[in-house]
Amino acid sequence: MSENAILAALRRMGYGKDEMTGHGFRAMARTMIRERLKEDPEYIEIQLAHVTKNANGTAYDRVAFIDERTEMMQAWADYLDGLKT
Repeated sequence: MSENAILAALRRMGYGKDEMTGHGFRAMARTMIRERLKEDPEYIEIQLAHVTKNANGTAYDRVAFIDERTEMMQAWADYLDGLKT
């Protein structure tokens, strides 16, 4: 989904330019998953498709941590569901 599609959806929901952006959701998720859920920053960065900071770089290190990221995203979904109640 493009940044413009997310921005258009936000504007249709009534959010102004100074309230929220598509990238703002990524930043918020990155912060909250680390701070509230205490998840490994490497898993978060891989989930967000950011380059990890390791000595081997992405040329040699192609780990995906699918199981760990699946658990992390379920914990994030559960956390968000908990905010509704």
